Amino acid sequence: MIVLGIESSCDETGLALYSEEKGLIKHLVNSQIDLFTEYGGVIPEIAARDHSVKIVRILEELIEDTGIGLNDIDLIAYTAGPGLIGSLVVGETVAKTLSTLLDIELLPMNHLEGHILAPGLEEEVIEPPYLCLLVSGGHTQIIECKNYGDYQILGETIDDACGEAFDKVGKLLNLEYPGGPKVSKLAESGDSQRFSFPRALMKEKNLSFSFSGLKTSVLYALNDLKEEDYPDVAASFQEAVIDVLTKKLGFAVEQTGIKKLVCSGGVAANKLLRERLTEMANQSGLEVSYPSMEFCTDNAAMIAYAGFIRKKYNLKKYSTAYARPRWPLGELYD
Repeated sequence: MIVLGIESSCDETGLALYSEEKGLIKHLVNSQIDLFTEYGGVIPEIAARDHSVKIVRILEELIEDTGIGLNDIDLIAYTAGPGLIGSLVVGETVAKTLSTLLDIELLPMNHLEGHILAPGLEEEVIEPPYLCLLVSGGHTQIIECKNYGDYQILGETIDDACGEAFDKVGKLLNLEYPGGPKVSKLAESGDSQRFSFPRALMKEKNLSFSFSGLKTSVLYALNDLKEEDYPDVAASFQEAVIDVLTKKLGFAVEQTGIKKLVCSGGVAANKLLRERLTEMANQSGLEVSYPSMEFCTDNAAMIAYAGFIRKKYNLKKYSTAYARPRWPLGELYD
């Protein structure tokens, strides 16, 4: 079985081929970061237009590089949501067109499921049950993966996602878009103990997250500071975020008894977060897995793999027939 994966939920245009026999054959990603640097963030209509310009060219390159023809593909898995509606529709249109013209089975996929399963792209199959800390620009969630296709959100952010908070603090520190990775880089030369920024919703081992107050505290702190203080601010902010993420995941381990952990999403590329989670796992007898850096951010490889898993285990097909900008993970079927 050969699966074509298509991802276009935000500002990365991704296509991938995954084989049951060989695993990931190849994946290609076109990032729009350079396109949005001057704007300081993603402009949805520009993102959609760029997807529409690039996606067919990337598909042609994928076919040419792998030597796998369109008629060799058995299944098309595409991101149907959540994401920017204009961007989603571009990937959806290509997927549905290929499916119709070539009579290939079509699987609409929830983008979050791709992140949940992403570590399985490279490691031996990570068998459920496990807990997934999904951390990105759009999501901060602790998810119990009871079985393939059976997910329960145990806790999530009530305001900003942690990746969004990183990017917004990057703006406050006058860092170029995307600010998140640059905040982490700046933090390497700072004192993480200089500022005591708030850790919200930590009482009674709550599994919900809130980063809005933390972001506001950084804003107020900067009023009395100079640019030479910015590394300490970045380090103290990062320390607060990662302290909350690791402790909340620890609370979820206590409450569920599950000893196997996955951390995925764009913020899973954060070096300090990986260090802290690995340290926690070693101290508490836990297993923790991460996607490689290239599979933390949005990509089609994880969508192709998730489609493969869904087909392999004969899971119920998502019945949505249209792109869904808002699509909670627990809302699996219409």
